[in-house]
Amino acid sequence: MATGLWQYQQKGRPCFSMKLPVASSQQPIAIQKMKNFAIIGVGGYIAPRHLKAIKDTGNNLVSAYDKNDSVGIMDSYFPKAAFFTEQELFDRHNTKLRDNGTNIDYVTVCTPNYLHDAHTRYGLRLGADVICEKPLVLNPWNIDALQKVEERQGHKVNTILQLRLHDKIVALKKKVEEGPKDKIYDIDLTYITSRGYWYYASWKGDINKSGGIATNIGVHFYDMLSWIFGDVTKNIVHVASHDRVAGYLELKRARVRYFLSINADTLPPNAVEGEKRTYRTIMIDGEEFEFSQGFTELHTKSYENILAGHGFGLEDARRCIDIVYEIRNAKPIGLVGDYHPMAKLPLSGHPFGWK
Repeated sequence: MATGLWQYQQKGRPCFSMKLPVASSQQPIAIQKMKNFAIIGVGGYIAPRHLKAIKDTGNNLVSAYDKNDSVGIMDSYFPKAAFFTEQELFDRHNTKLRDNGTNIDYVTVCTPNYLHDAHTRYGLRLGADVICEKPLVLNPWNIDALQKVEERQGHKVNTILQLRLHDKIVALKKKVEEGPKDKIYDIDLTYITSRGYWYYASWKGDINKSGGIATNIGVHFYDMLSWIFGDVTKNIVHVASHDRVAGYLELKRARVRYFLSINADTLPPNAVEGEKRTYRTIMIDGEEFEFSQGFTELHTKSYENILAGHGFGLEDARRCIDIVYEIRNAKPIGLVGDYHPMAKLPLSGHPFGWK
């Protein structure tokens, strides 16, 4: 790289000189332009991870929208970003920015699950690429429709499938791919993340808005498993209620028994004794697969991949959306066949008495 001389001198003071890089025709300096972001659902639980990712990747948030105004978290990242509690005013602001020459490069969607489809469409129509939290949509046909909007608008939808970026999960996938091609793995997935009564009063407790337990807390696990072990050949639900789901998945390279719950009463004794309200374990051929660490930076890593043009798109999300849709619409068969041991736990009534 060529260098140039920079000099600084004031009257009565010595002259200092230092070498600064000067771009030459042989070695151009690549400077990545800062991207402008807008975010929908900035008051949501997952939004801080996206705010941090935008900041960590050296980009800028120009506008944010949430119908609730408890968004003080913005002070920690982008205090000068415009904020709106009405979609119409948010859209007006973004459109004026665009018309005045300030493009919004990405729209990030952190809203309730049932709104992901509509808000993703909005971002595409605004002329931006979209980064949508999981689950991307609730139904498989929503993906087909979004593909048409993508094609029409000339922009891309990216989704957050961050477990695919976890070092230990990447290593597991490599191990499976390099192992015997005819080996079928036996897997038990257990995930309990306790939730209080507020959960049932929120949109998350409405299966039509959240997609139910499998969709709301399990979609990333189903994506991870199908990414590593292949397509689903059998999808059986043994137990499904307002607070849990248990079933059996047969994949190309694995047999998976799973149990997902938000009921603290289903926590195993060792978790209760440790005063933990979350319990997560994956057993593969009788051995625990440990990946409890390494989650904190996965959203930032996701953004880095997206900005480099390697984000996970609509087709990447299709398999896990198919899985959770089938689970949601399946008729539970009860404790028949090969079921997860915790499927036998006594069922609990809905805390509000709902059926």
